Amino acid sequence: MICKDAGERRQAGIEAPGEQGPVNGLCYTAHTMTAGSHTALQAGGGNTLGLAREVLEIEAAAILGLIARLDQSFQLAVDLILNCRGRVTVSGIGKSGHIARKIASTMSSTGTPAYFVHPTEASHGDLGMVTRDDVFIALSNSGESAELLAIVPLIKRQGAKLIALTGQPGSSLAQQADAHLYAGAEKEACPLNLAPTASTTAALALGDALALALMQAKGFSRDEFARSHPGGTLGRKLLTHVRDVMRTGDDMPRVPDTATLSDAIIEMSRGRMGITAVLDRDQHVIGIFTDGDLRRTLQKGVDLHATLIAGVMTRAPRTLNPDKLAAEAVQIMELHKVNQLLVVDDGQRLVGALNMHDLFKAKVI
Repeated sequence: MICKDAGERRQAGIEAPGEQGPVNGLCYTAHTMTAGSHTALQAGGGNTLGLAREVLEIEAAAILGLIARLDQSFQLAVDLILNCRGRVTVSGIGKSGHIARKIASTMSSTGTPAYFVHPTEASHGDLGMVTRDDVFIALSNSGESAELLAIVPLIKRQGAKLIALTGQPGSSLAQQADAHLYAGAEKEACPLNLAPTASTTAALALGDALALALMQAKGFSRDEFARSHPGGTLGRKLLTHVRDVMRTGDDMPRVPDTATLSDAIIEMSRGRMGITAVLDRDQHVIGIFTDGDLRRTLQKGVDLHATLIAGVMTRAPRTLNPDKLAAEAVQIMELHKVNQLLVVDDGQRLVGALNMHDLFKAKVI
């Protein structure tokens, strides 16, 4: 809000009209106020986009400001967790608690099992989960959260290692930590400089950096990532292999290379895939006959009963190994603009057939 008269402005430490400059880095008089600052002071003002851009700029600056502050303490924190023989517990209260939960979740999904514990619950029995082999990560922007400071001595006495993420290197929490990570911001994005915004964004980004540094150090693979995400689309793409969705046995249409065109058409109709594989006597795939091949052949006016399939099939068709990811089959189909693929083993023997609709049904695409 803007002060109503000169006396109120002086009492609040704000310069009178005609005076210049910001007050406490936050407020300007009506005569000197910039558009961006005016937006920040007028809740529901006309320049909503201006305020939104200012918020994003402040929060982006908070993250960029962490880069220069990274030092060996970050490496120490990584080493403490890598050498941890127990569990990683993350804690915080208020907005820091929400960030702590997300950090624990990110760590767990990237190869570092972690748990969130509320500091108040920890004071009422949950602290029993912490052992001397554990690492305890405490988040507090001020570094003076009473709820965390109440349990820190017990954590230290237990012998667990303490990592603190704070915005105050000289705080009580930081001073007691085995490794301190600066996660502060020069100012909050809140127009009142009160609501935790830029500081929580900085803490979240630093938590991501810590989790992903651990992920890389552990050599965490795509397959391991998929195993921790089995329920969603990402998990299906990373876990579903061609053998899981391909058609096998009588469901894969095929004819011998001695079959007639008429035989191939009957087999295509039976298989309902719009194709049939063409095999030699040892069941090796030597060709494929598709709906497109059929249309082009019929345009030539050939005899369906006298024409051998080996003379009109497409030779050396695109094939896929059953151990490949189903997502790779999608890429091949899209790249070559086809809807079906034959699946072969290492000896080029037919083991399955795959249709784009099979991939839709499996929700791979």
